[in-house]
Amino acid sequence: MNPQQIREFFAILERANPAPQTELEYASVFELLAAVLLSAQATDVGVNKATRKLFPVANTPAKILALGVEGLEAYIRTIGLYRTKARNLHETCRILLEQHEGNVPRSREALEALPGVGRKTANVVLNVAFGEPTVAVDTHIFRVSNITGLAPGKNVMAVEQGLLKRIPPEYLVDAHHWLILHGRYVCQARRPQCERCAVANCCDHGRALAAKEARTLPA
Repeated sequence: MNPQQIREFFAILERANPAPQTELEYASVFELLAAVLLSAQATDVGVNKATRKLFPVANTPAKILALGVEGLEAYIRTIGLYRTKARNLHETCRILLEQHEGNVPRSREALEALPGVGRKTANVVLNVAFGEPTVAVDTHIFRVSNITGLAPGKNVMAVEQGLLKRIPPEYLVDAHHWLILHGRYVCQARRPQCERCAVANCCDHGRALAAKEARTLPA
């Protein structure tokens, strides 16, 4: 994709969804951090089902710490890797209380020092909670970036750096959401839904398909 195609790509996504939001349910920065931590290798739908039961009971570091690891496990056992996630979230709550007065830090270094919080989780919190122009590259964004030609890369970091360089600044804060939603519902892993894709004309894959179909049409 060239710069003009990239700009049109995001302009179309913006017109369709001017204020994109994460599909994780949360009511505070801490709830967002907890939900994102729990979402690794799990669906947003699955995490929301668990947190709808957890957050009314424990939605602060102190309350989750008071549950204990086993108490926390009881609320999130429907989520994959729940034992490891319970330990990580419980320890994260202890660190937040001891080192950050119970608040979620807004620096990447401090976030990534929390158990279970890697670069992707930190990027989500920085972007969604604090409005930072970061891009958390998950499987959807990695796929969309490569198949469209937006920011091809062999690994997550290469794609992230490519996106930060190629996405126009005015679209960067919301790009994370647009790309995830596009990958989740249109540019899907099993089969990209190119026939109903609004940005197919901007996309390398979409244009290649259109050219192939044009060559097979009878003269």
